[in-house]
Amino acid sequence: MIISQAIGDYGRWQFILTLLLAFCNIPSTFHIFVPTFHARALDTWCARPANFTEVDPLQWRQKTQKPNDYCKVIREQDLKLQDGELQVAVDAKYIDCTTWEFDGEGSTLITEYGLLCSKANLISIAEMVFLGGVAVGGLVSGIISDRYGRKKTLLGSVAIQTILGVIIAFNPWFEMYLFLRAILGFVSVSVVFSGFVLSIELVGGVWRTVAGISYLFPTSISFGLISAIAYFIRDWRTLQLAISLPGALILSYWWFVPESPRWLLAMGRTAEVLKILETAAKFNNRKLPANIDKQLLPTSNSINNETMGVMDLFKTPKLRKITLCLFVIWFSVYFIYYGITLNLGNIGGDLYLASALSGLVEVPALAISIAILLKMGRRWPLALTVFFSGCFCLMIIPVPYVLNNAQWLITSFAMSGKFLIAASNSIMPVFTAELYPTKIRNIGVGANNVPAGIALMLVPYLWDMAMFHECVPMSILGVSGLVGGSIVLLLPETGNSQLQESIENSSDEELFKKTNKIMVESCSNNGSAASM
Repeated sequence: MIISQAIGDYGRWQFILTLLLAFCNIPSTFHIFVPTFHARALDTWCARPANFTEVDPLQWRQKTQKPNDYCKVIREQDLKLQDGELQVAVDAKYIDCTTWEFDGEGSTLITEYGLLCSKANLISIAEMVFLGGVAVGGLVSGIISDRYGRKKTLLGSVAIQTILGVIIAFNPWFEMYLFLRAILGFVSVSVVFSGFVLSIELVGGVWRTVAGISYLFPTSISFGLISAIAYFIRDWRTLQLAISLPGALILSYWWFVPESPRWLLAMGRTAEVLKILETAAKFNNRKLPANIDKQLLPTSNSINNETMGVMDLFKTPKLRKITLCLFVIWFSVYFIYYGITLNLGNIGGDLYLASALSGLVEVPALAISIAILLKMGRRWPLALTVFFSGCFCLMIIPVPYVLNNAQWLITSFAMSGKFLIAASNSIMPVFTAELYPTKIRNIGVGANNVPAGIALMLVPYLWDMAMFHECVPMSILGVSGLVGGSIVLLLPETGNSQLQESIENSSDEELFKKTNKIMVESCSNNGSAASM
């Protein structure tokens, strides 16, 4: 409240800083989605033995392999060349293929490490370890950020992210690739969340909505950007280097991006807050109040140097309710978002075009989210978008049974669901950050990344549920939306309210109820005594 009154809710200073912080999302998004291109599928067939290298690849594939199966090949002794034609013995037998040939430009993880057939699952494992790092990193980085500050956590994570990205480009072993990707997931989510919390703590009032959602715009745009980069750079190592080196530019933020003044104030470091406010006021053409130094002095209630931890998210009844509800909501949103995204992964049939479209389609969802949030607050928009995304998933189920050749309708419902859940995904972090007090805000956002990470790791297995019935995957997504959207309504509205600075403030509601109860009981007792 003091900070917003001193420098304004939003001005040139906040605009420049929030814009710069949004760029932190670009390298992180690159690292999250680059495995799509690291392991892009190439036209593949079992390698021709030395005696058959002159055989046309198409003829070789047709006569030695089963359709769409490059894991088995007819053994060499059952083959012979006669007049330039490949002849296959009548009693030919298949053996496991151990080497392969590929048609396409550049090198991929698949071509370099032979991740085919029995090793094909290693590609999924590579993504799983990254997402495992994301799940753990969101929580741990939140603790570090709330303890040591948003700026140090952000830029420290960016430095590690850049170094790891470069090392991955030169690593010689796939096992090392797995290990480094796990750590990269840990620090990438730290970059995203630390920058996000810092952005919304620099502004006030309705501008928290604008800054929070605008912070996510580069994520969607980065889909298209990395698709363009990968289109021109087909070698996975060169591509990895190209997306990693730009992260070094963000390290220059150390000299002109300040620490969060709200966090500094919560830590009692008023001298640093005053210095930041003086710079901000100058940029915003405002004059600080004459007694601002006295207003910033910590009160006896605000001086608290105790270390905050995960258990503080459950310290009061109100915080327990908020945390448990958000766990369900984050799980539901991530589960639906990535569940739908994976199902629409082949839009247009071209990997690069599909990747670009899958991100760009979210841009209008983010833009509309800002307008809706400014008018309707947080709770109802989040509840409705999650709930109806689940409804659209359920609406897909009966279509094949009611209409023939209605793929257009299935696609329309799926895209509508994705549009809504993309809006939910932009509202949810803003709402979450506003529900927690400053001292545990980053821990709160990070802790909710754990159920989100679990949802991400479960999504690849969601589609295996189709073995029971083809309707099961979409039914699970639909029910998740209905449950998640309903749970949102159990949370309080935070639109246009001041950010809470301490845990004590977060329990004001309970304190009021207890005080009110005591007063009622006191009045009742006094009335009873009077009647006697």
